Amino acid sequence: MDKKPLTILLANPRGFCAGVERAIEIVERAIRKYGPPVYVRHEIVHNRYVVEALQAKGAVFVEELDEVPDGVPVIFSAHGVPKAIPAEAARRELLYVDATCPLVSKVHREAERHHRDGRQIVLIGHAGHPEVIGTMGQLPDGSIVLVEDSAQAEALQVEHPDRLAYITQTTLSVDDTVEIIEVLQRRFPTISGPKKEDICYATTNRQEAVKEIATDCDALLVVGAPNSSNSARLVEVARKLGCREAMLVQRAADVDWDRLQDISRLGITAGASAPEILVEEVIAACRERFEVEIKEVTVTTENVVFKLPRVLNATAAE
Repeated sequence: MDKKPLTILLANPRGFCAGVERAIEIVERAIRKYGPPVYVRHEIVHNRYVVEALQAKGAVFVEELDEVPDGVPVIFSAHGVPKAIPAEAARRELLYVDATCPLVSKVHREAERHHRDGRQIVLIGHAGHPEVIGTMGQLPDGSIVLVEDSAQAEALQVEHPDRLAYITQTTLSVDDTVEIIEVLQRRFPTISGPKKEDICYATTNRQEAVKEIATDCDALLVVGAPNSSNSARLVEVARKLGCREAMLVQRAADVDWDRLQDISRLGITAGASAPEILVEEVIAACRERFEVEIKEVTVTTENVVFKLPRVLNATAAE
């Protein structure tokens, strides 16, 4: 039986960002330098495929530092950790490597600066996300108040409204964050913010690429993990633009093909922690069912590279 034609609109940029590539490289180089096992506190990035690949090489993933035995290296994930974590690692004399994304570290430094200047800080982000936990853990309790949406921004009560600053989680929806900031700036005209938005270049670019294709496709697949904030935001962006069949899938086996049987144009993208091999897997599964034509839609080219921590420099030079 002849296959139905399917045009795939392939969003670009998609997939790994520089912070994710750096974090994975840190784990791989640490395993080569120190030998397995190398412990990692929390998933290094939010992707099961990546985590399992690193486990096969000798990484052991744990949720808390007290699960790490003495005498082995430990790596902190790309999302960042509260200051108490490296302090405890130092107390135990553990060799630790911090894989926090430099763009998350930038937010941490902003928070510290505002705190030194006597400002209370409003963090725009999602409660319980590892990045939010790490950012709030940079300062004493009460220094940072979390706001998740415009309604919370409208209801926010602070002791000194003229001494406020805001920072944001790096993986948020650009449009939603703008709305929250507008509320805060209207209610607190003197609130201080970053010179450039904290939302990372990769999150912004992937959302812009989705906007470019969402109105031109019948359905859209975002390859990413359910606990990946930036992947979930890509689905939201597509749905807000009217692409109701926007779905998050971890890999090809998760695709609901019944929902795609009557479409002719399919958008595909990937969150910043999803490897390209999983995108290729989804495309291959499409080819099994359809006569596929691929159109790559590019909104910008990324060339960002982050340096590895100095403790791994010798390995990087080998």
